[in-house]
Amino acid sequence: MKLSGQVAFVTGAARRLGQAVALALAQEGADVLLHVHRSSGEEVAREVRNAGRRAWVVKADLSSPAEAVRLSQDALALAGRVDILINNAAIFFPTPLPNLTTQAWRTILHTNLTSPFTLSLLLGRAMRAQGRGDIIQLTDWSGVRPLPAYLPYCVSKGGLWTLTQALAKVFAPQVRVNGVAPGPVLPPDDYPEAERQFLCSETPLRRVGQVSDVIRAVRFLLTADGFITGSVYVGDGGWLARAPGGRRTSL
Repeated sequence: MKLSGQVAFVTGAARRLGQAVALALAQEGADVLLHVHRSSGEEVAREVRNAGRRAWVVKADLSSPAEAVRLSQDALALAGRVDILINNAAIFFPTPLPNLTTQAWRTILHTNLTSPFTLSLLLGRAMRAQGRGDIIQLTDWSGVRPLPAYLPYCVSKGGLWTLTQALAKVFAPQVRVNGVAPGPVLPPDDYPEAERQFLCSETPLRRVGQVSDVIRAVRFLLTADGFITGSVYVGDGGWLARAPGGRRTSL
């Protein structure tokens, strides 16, 4: 168990990708701080404890930057230290430009970018003081190839790419900062079947990604004794190789 003795903090850990990453880190031996918003998080905490690891549930609304400050303080108070930060929590909903409001912009940017920055800054300082640490930002291929109907979301994910590179310089050599940028993974349960099929047909590998694809990338960045910081690991099924507007590659 390569992460034995370490404390991992996963935001958005109550369900979907965040839950899977949190449980995978517990299987690797880490104790886990589980950030949730409206969920109780107790089911995930129970699974972490069943794996023989400690678990703490911490609640915060990350659309409020002040809540992110409190969350970092609560995490350190509960666990005593944080060795790994996974900034996974994000919100995603359509924001077509004709109807985009400043409130929607603020909510998405605060949740997806400002709060990850705040957590990375405050917990990164604590990691540097203790002599080591890892931060991983869960970004998205659309942070490089923005979608007009999801502009705030894409801007927030693009910001995480830049944040990854900037913080890697600031916190080196004690703390490594990297990112994982999935392509289409875990479409919503109510996603129409026709849309799902179209998504697969537009992906060069002709399928959506699996949670295991993301977990492998996170595990690699955390457990490989590598010379890697300031990098974003892209696992998008080939979306960034597509020419804009079509399946044809850009090569």
